[in-house]
Amino acid sequence: MYTEECKRAVEVLRSGGVLLYPTDTVWGLGCDATDPEAVARIFRIKNRSDSKSLVLLASDLDMVARYVKEIPEMAVQLVEVNDRPMTIIYPGAIAADAPAESEKPVADRYRLAHNVVAEDCSVGIRIPKMDFCIEMVRRLGRPIVSTSANISGEPTPKNFSEISQQIRDAVDYTVDPALEKGATGQSSSIIMVGLDSSIKIIRK
Repeated sequence: MYTEECKRAVEVLRSGGVLLYPTDTVWGLGCDATDPEAVARIFRIKNRSDSKSLVLLASDLDMVARYVKEIPEMAVQLVEVNDRPMTIIYPGAIAADAPAESEKPVADRYRLAHNVVAEDCSVGIRIPKMDFCIEMVRRLGRPIVSTSANISGEPTPKNFSEISQQIRDAVDYTVDPALEKGATGQSSSIIMVGLDSSIKIIRK
């Protein structure tokens, strides 16, 4: 069943649209992470400051390696042994420069949008433990945004029934809620990893 949903979702992502979709943790708002205009729209939907970075989903470490300058060895080990949803904050994201005020943002498929990374050029990326998400990202061929499907400051919805109508009405496509089966209903852990393989737990 998820194959058809993947096809529809990827069509929306490629056209610059915004998705409402289940992940291995909670429901997410998503878009192509290389498309700055789509990213800006997610910030508007959430009523969230665009000075904050966003979590991304990648299909595997090979995809991560295309969008960060170097993967610390500790990050590789964490991905290999971890058995629950985990977001790793990587240093040195490969991101496009922010456009000048007079310029229109342009997507660069080989670099992350400037507005998904933190001010220090780090970026949080998770390899999801859900077949649907992995297949969707793989079909797109680049990372997608995965931020909780709620207005900033409001509770994170644990399942589809808790998502506000305001959020539902704001997206271009909603993935079949039946695919939320298997999600934890809890946000992932977040671990920052340095190039020297130092680690800092941001959220357990």
